[in-house]
Amino acid sequence: MKRVFGNLVLAAIALAVVSFFAAPAVAFFGIRSAAQSDDVAGLQRLMDFDAVRASLRPQLSGRPEALTPPPSFMNDPIGAFRRQFEDVAAPQGPNPDAYLTPDAIDGLTRAEGRYAAVRTARPGTDEASAPWPKPVYWGINRARMAVTDDGGSDTVFTFERKGPFEWKLVHIGLPDGATPQTPAPVAPTTAAPETKR
Repeated sequence: MKRVFGNLVLAAIALAVVSFFAAPAVAFFGIRSAAQSDDVAGLQRLMDFDAVRASLRPQLSGRPEALTPPPSFMNDPIGAFRRQFEDVAAPQGPNPDAYLTPDAIDGLTRAEGRYAAVRTARPGTDEASAPWPKPVYWGINRARMAVTDDGGSDTVFTFERKGPFEWKLVHIGLPDGATPQTPAPVAPTTAAPETKR
């Protein structure tokens, strides 16, 4: 009896350990699935939209200094004061909300990178094979997973632990490059009426 009980305890511990380390991957596939089915409530459970929006804004601004942490008022009061004015006066880049629609999130999980913002719903893309994420970093409270496009560029997803088995997406690292502009809608063309001779 003791041996059976001991085996059950070991199996429960092994299952808990596997679940603990697999939870970020489960969250990634949950985000991909929710985005494919336009499940906004599911995305809200799996993503911290404010944190992801804040992570995208400096990447889209095209200003390298926006990616560096601001100077502290204690160590560099003049630099911190100057940075406040630069942030206000600097032109804002593309809206990060373009990357936070279900279609765009689906595109990001499929390694479309910066082009996910201009993605249009295409029939059959949900059934197409999507790249598997690879672990880039795995820690107790933070995990990063990346999907790689055909050109070798990575889109990196950072998850943060919010509970023993609950992880939320808090950061998306876009590949290097320029952000494409949203295409203008194409007006439908009508054929000219045929003239009878």
